[in-house]
Amino acid sequence: MPLKKSIFLIVLILIIDQISKIYIKTNFLYGEEVVVFDWFRIHFIENNGMAWGAEFGGRTGKLFLTIFRLFAISGIGYWLYKSIKNEAHTVLLVAISLIFAGAMGNIIDSVFYGVLFDTPYNATATLFAEKPYGELFFGKVVDMLYFPIWSGDLPSWLPFWGGKPFTFFNAIFNVADSAISIGVGLLIIFNKKAFPKEEVTA
Repeated sequence: MPLKKSIFLIVLILIIDQISKIYIKTNFLYGEEVVVFDWFRIHFIENNGMAWGAEFGGRTGKLFLTIFRLFAISGIGYWLYKSIKNEAHTVLLVAISLIFAGAMGNIIDSVFYGVLFDTPYNATATLFAEKPYGELFFGKVVDMLYFPIWSGDLPSWLPFWGGKPFTFFNAIFNVADSAISIGVGLLIIFNKKAFPKEEVTA
């Protein structure tokens, strides 16, 4: 898998990711939901922190997280470059490209969305707004893919959670998150191909 194909895959994912986020943000009210199927919905939320909306440390924590992501993407990019140079297995190159593209997609939100969009009350956002909602490095990540495959009350005999309402799968994510998850999944499932052991010769 040469460098050009890797770049093409990364750019393709970034385009799909950003187009979907911009469309959702400029056409959906915050919290608005469209039911595609019972098990798949488009539900617009924004994530100010890490996975599942986790946050830490207020503004300082948010800035640290964004800067950490920038360092991480640099490391992933170098890993991809070295892997291509060393003619690594296609599985590894595809996985790293997916992870890189996904991380970059969310970094774009975190770094730039705060100065590109507004967040008017009870209205859709405006791209290149005169009065954006935040600052550089303080943007929020747009999420919209929701797969509530099953919802109901758990059996009462279960400890701790028995009798309580439960939804599987209740995370709301985006195309970039999907790319990262698929990339990591490829590394786990095809780890022997991605990381072949060198044969020791006598």
